[in-house]
Amino acid sequence: MKNIAVYPGTFDPVTNGHIDIIERGLQIFDEVIVAVAVSTDKQTLFPVEERIEMINSATEGLKNLRVESFDGLLIDFVKDVQAKAIIRGLRAVSDFEYEFQMAVTNRKLLKEVDTIFLMSTVKYSYLSSSIVKEVAKYGGDIEGMVPALVSKKLKEIYGTNKGGE
Repeated sequence: MKNIAVYPGTFDPVTNGHIDIIERGLQIFDEVIVAVAVSTDKQTLFPVEERIEMINSATEGLKNLRVESFDGLLIDFVKDVQAKAIIRGLRAVSDFEYEFQMAVTNRKLLKEVDTIFLMSTVKYSYLSSSIVKEVAKYGGDIEGMVPALVSKKLKEIYGTNKGGE
């Protein structure tokens, strides 16, 4: 049986920090499924299909990786795909409290699944999708923050000529 992990999030948009966590997860697990949340409390800039497209583009060539959407409880998706772990990235201590609560809740709902925390690589420790959108909105340079397709799409939305190309 494959050792499968799920890396969930809104990925609105995917950043180079997310890609780093995906690549590192693939070094640990036989397969990683990036689970893109359909409904969230967050107002998303990109529809789920576009978020999946951007992740697929940024991870082209990576083996043992699937990108799928999910709606509802993460733990139900994890059970459906027969994953053994949930991957979560931590950028700073401020992420820990929320992530700890979610990990304990998920463990209570499905005791066979553990949450694995991967610390962000230092060069991405400041990076979030929200920061990327804010910088892009005001025409700031997002080079090195996001994959090329994401940069292109943000420029189209915000009508900026600066950024990661």
